[in-house]
Amino acid sequence: MTDQHGPVEGEPHVAVEELIHHTELPRTALTNVLDAIIRWIGYSASWFCWIFLVSIIVVNVAMRYIFGEGRIYFEEAQTFMYALGFLIGLSFCVENDSHIRIDIFHDRFKPRTKAWIDLLGILFLMIPYVVVILIYSPQLIAYSWEVGERSASPGGLPFPFITIWKSFMFIGYALLLVAAVSRLIRAATLIFGGATSEDHGR
Repeated sequence: MTDQHGPVEGEPHVAVEELIHHTELPRTALTNVLDAIIRWIGYSASWFCWIFLVSIIVVNVAMRYIFGEGRIYFEEAQTFMYALGFLIGLSFCVENDSHIRIDIFHDRFKPRTKAWIDLLGILFLMIPYVVVILIYSPQLIAYSWEVGERSASPGGLPFPFITIWKSFMFIGYALLLVAAVSRLIRAATLIFGGATSEDHGR
């Protein structure tokens, strides 16, 4: 329990990290490389997105309230930056297992049961979904380039900004596939390789 001044005396202090229940899986040389790539891209994209997004918001607020001239393309750019952060962040969440789970059930399972859930879910649900997106998204991106797609709103983003942002749909899901394959290998290592989560913890 806490109050406005911090933890109440006598109550145990719980760090935020302790509230996130990770599924510990063993690592391999290959998954270490794949996960390192995902983490580097995730951290880099986070810095870029936040700096760019904050800059857009500051400029937009200044234009509107100081100069009395709001810009639609600033509003749309903010939306696309949120989308970009989400697309890149998906793979990062899978890599560090920070995505949402139904913890009321998941926490009660044994490590091997959790690994089976990861393996079957990734193999039969996640990877097929991601592959479908990767197959069909290039067609949408190519069509956007061909027609010179721009915002339907007057004063919105011109070509090729929307098309460039659409291209990140393919990039984001490609990274998600890499993260999924890495976690699939780690789950299979625990199930079939005889390793335990304590042997090769995070």
